[in-house]
Amino acid sequence: MDYRPDDNTRYKDVDYWDERYKTELCYDWLGGFSKMEHLLEKHIQKEDSILILGCGNSSMSGDMYNAGYRSITNIDYSSVCISTMSARHSDCEGMTWHQMDIRQLSFPDASFDVILEKATLDAIMVEEKSPWKVSPNTACFIHQSLKEISRCLKPGGRFVSVTFAQPHFRKRLYARTEYSWSIKKFSYGEGFEYFVYVMTKGEELSPEDAALEKRLLEDTKASPNRVATTQAEDEEDFLFNINVT
Repeated sequence: MDYRPDDNTRYKDVDYWDERYKTELCYDWLGGFSKMEHLLEKHIQKEDSILILGCGNSSMSGDMYNAGYRSITNIDYSSVCISTMSARHSDCEGMTWHQMDIRQLSFPDASFDVILEKATLDAIMVEEKSPWKVSPNTACFIHQSLKEISRCLKPGGRFVSVTFAQPHFRKRLYARTEYSWSIKKFSYGEGFEYFVYVMTKGEELSPEDAALEKRLLEDTKASPNRVATTQAEDEEDFLFNINVT
């Protein structure tokens, strides 16, 4: 069954996801856990408390649990997804499921050792036509989400972002002193390269990333709506409409 919508903007519509999750069993954006396990195991300890953002019906949580990560909290804004996944993994002690907006995480400050997202932020930018100019609404959405992620990380905690986005696009979103984290980039994949960004709470930006932030702030003053985003392809590519020129 083809779950792709006629209009890519529907990827931002919770009703679309509710309907999709009623029949679709599993879909893993950017590949499953095994594709990136060699990278994640270097930054996530088995005893860490982990929050997975926009979990969807991915096998990620279950695969991580089976690999020995037992303290996993999952959130998604689709109630159908949360209900289905909670029932599917009801025998996984220590794994919880919650309907939640990533812009308003209902967790106390410094709750998690690791916060992980896989293509969730990519989906937020589905309506953007250019990687160089993000709409004010999308820029605000991303900023609110990243502030919440930073707030919920423990000192020394890691925000792990798995994405289509190349460094010259995605670092522009993450390189902000306000978030109080450093940025490291890794990649995986054969034929097409995917990226894993690891932000460590309490570490300073590198001189290169600090210089990037400074340039972006100067650009913003000159053109307030100019913020960079992402580009890429996938089997089901909700970013295929982005025109990179």
